[in-house]
Amino acid sequence: MKIGSDAHKQLFCQSFMDSYQDYEPEKLPWPKLDAAALERLRGIPFWQEALRVERQAGVMVTAFAETVSDPDIRAAIALQAKEETRHGRLLEFLINHYDVKIAEPPAPVVPDNIEQEFIDFGFGECLDSYFAFGMFGLARETNYFPEALFTIFDPILHEEARHIVFFTNWVSYLQVQQGRGFTPLRGAYSGWHYGRALLHLAQIFGKAGDGTGEVFTATGAGTFVDNLTPDRVFSACLRENAQRMSVFDDRLLQPRLLPRLSAIAQSTLRLLPRRQPTQANISVSES
Repeated sequence: MKIGSDAHKQLFCQSFMDSYQDYEPEKLPWPKLDAAALERLRGIPFWQEALRVERQAGVMVTAFAETVSDPDIRAAIALQAKEETRHGRLLEFLINHYDVKIAEPPAPVVPDNIEQEFIDFGFGECLDSYFAFGMFGLARETNYFPEALFTIFDPILHEEARHIVFFTNWVSYLQVQQGRGFTPLRGAYSGWHYGRALLHLAQIFGKAGDGTGEVFTATGAGTFVDNLTPDRVFSACLRENAQRMSVFDDRLLQPRLLPRLSAIAQSTLRLLPRRQPTQANISVSES
């Protein structure tokens, strides 16, 4: 199938619309948590930032959908806006239901350059979702919360996967429609935007310990797992991302940058010599 064709547009729009799941956050089977699980939930550092991001996404994506002239793409983006808004409602309900103490985030605003904001958001979501998949897998692997809570969040992560697959196909379709469909040009365009998103991600990592609360999915894995190593993070992200992406039509484009970088980094780490115990440690263990 030719990227940028009408058949491509119909596929990525219809696939997105057909995979919608209807639910209301307030009616989900929220489990009763014991004291230890409640303490862990309330201790997660990024609830305020997560709520801010989802509320802002709902407002921004809703506004952008109204500017799109193509009826198929407009309907799909409007559906994404509905899901982003619902994510905000779900987080708000969780915070209130489990009495998580946060400061009220600032009210969302509609940005001036709405299309550019949607594009920046989409590339950033491709990166952040990749880490979210891995973090979710690590938390589930360690039974950090009851399985019932993970079951509630499974559809949310599936929606994030749908969003980034739709975005990756939409932005490639847009490039072709604008006469920039030559593969190297599309690659350069994506690389530039991924660079902007990675820079923002690096800034978040830099703020991880400054007490601002801006520690979102990319930096949160250490909350759930002790003695976390880069190899374990890469393995979890690669495994969980592959599982999330496996449900989509293989004719659709998928975000590839972070899986490729993770695989390269993991291979490089495994080639490095393992650190040998020092003589002092050997003496202690033998005594």
